[in-house]
Amino acid sequence: MSNSRLTRRGLLKTSALAGAGLALPTIFTASSAAAFTNEPTGSSVTLGFNVPQTGPYADEGADELRAYELAVEHLNGGGDGGMMNTFSSKALQGNGILGKKVEFVTGDTQTKSDAARASAKSMIEKDGAIMITGGSSSGVAVAVQGLCQEAGVIFMAGLTHSNDTTGKDRKANGFRHFFNSYMSGAALAPVLANAYGTDRKAYHLTADYNWGYTTEEAVKASTEAMGWETVAAVKTPLTQTDFSSYIAPVLQSGADTLVLNHYGGNMVNSLTNAVQFGLRDKQVNGKDFQIIVPLYSRLMAKGAGANVKGIFGSTNWHWTLTDEGSKAFVKSFGTKYGFPPSQAAHTTYVQALLYADAVERAGSFNPCAVAEALEGFEFDGMGNGKTLYRADDHQCFKDVLVVKGKENPDSEFDLLEIVEVTPVDQVMYAPDHPQMGGPEATLGTCNAGA
Repeated sequence: MSNSRLTRRGLLKTSALAGAGLALPTIFTASSAAAFTNEPTGSSVTLGFNVPQTGPYADEGADELRAYELAVEHLNGGGDGGMMNTFSSKALQGNGILGKKVEFVTGDTQTKSDAARASAKSMIEKDGAIMITGGSSSGVAVAVQGLCQEAGVIFMAGLTHSNDTTGKDRKANGFRHFFNSYMSGAALAPVLANAYGTDRKAYHLTADYNWGYTTEEAVKASTEAMGWETVAAVKTPLTQTDFSSYIAPVLQSGADTLVLNHYGGNMVNSLTNAVQFGLRDKQVNGKDFQIIVPLYSRLMAKGAGANVKGIFGSTNWHWTLTDEGSKAFVKSFGTKYGFPPSQAAHTTYVQALLYADAVERAGSFNPCAVAEALEGFEFDGMGNGKTLYRADDHQCFKDVLVVKGKENPDSEFDLLEIVEVTPVDQVMYAPDHPQMGGPEATLGTCNAGA
């Protein structure tokens, strides 16, 4: 690990908005006495949970919200404490955050950037939210992260996998625990080479927004480096539900591998269509045709059912992990809701606790103090092994799971099996990597708002 990973920037309290000459909403200028945006003055503190409650990623959003509610319960001293008992940091005591009871408001991103920004803006201006978190779309994450930077609040990203979130669109007020497209490509390539060889012709179907673009780029780069050829890469609308017209040309392309850079309902539908067209039963170039799903989730696997059997992909976390943190979270979540959590639930629960812990360690809700506490923070006991929140780009670095659909699942929840735990060093990259925006990509300065 390079020394730059552990570099901690000084506590920056400059208001980026004022410096840029931008007009501030009334709530951010009404009180000159306020040290920072929405500084808590009473006995409670409000967090904003902004998740897709409608749209193609609504299943992920519902599970995120369940996890957030569980995190609040644990922070306020309810339940069994979950991962607070296994977290390497012992700052959280189950008495809220800095002794203030945790309350929350929710919003619906609709998996649309404009709707997500409007929802987050309302939670900040009307509800006094001091931190915004959530989302199951990288387009949404980038948009809301930008708003939080302008408003002077911390954004703890939910499920966002695009390189852009902590790459070219990184912000000083934004932090991401979830892994990214580069990491998926780096983890998958050796497994795919071992399973299918280094002489493959790949056809990509890609969701037409920034997550799809960076995932396509990452998987193409990693597979082409091992000898695969990309014969086509076709964009598909996020709103698409029937992918038949996109699957048909694959049969005439000479490709022997289909890479579905789709997530949520998009992946369920495109994979279903691919199976209906008989792709998995065909031989092309003397090889059995294969399908790859770079980013998996338990919820997607459940939606696609038997169609996921034997298909490789990557995931940030899985409920079958046997470390103490994962077991504690699965127990808490399962007791409360009656089924195991998804990776979306895991990452949002962890982000809520990481924010609260940073406030406790900083001794302040000031977003710049919180950012300082998170930068370079190394921790364990949260389900992914030893993890670093890198100061340079606010990206978490940890081991990555390669999974595939189980041939003989034991239940409707037991659909994926872990085939490789890729060590963090294999998915590490420089902060100025070309896929992350190059040298021009910078965090800027922390904004405390008021």
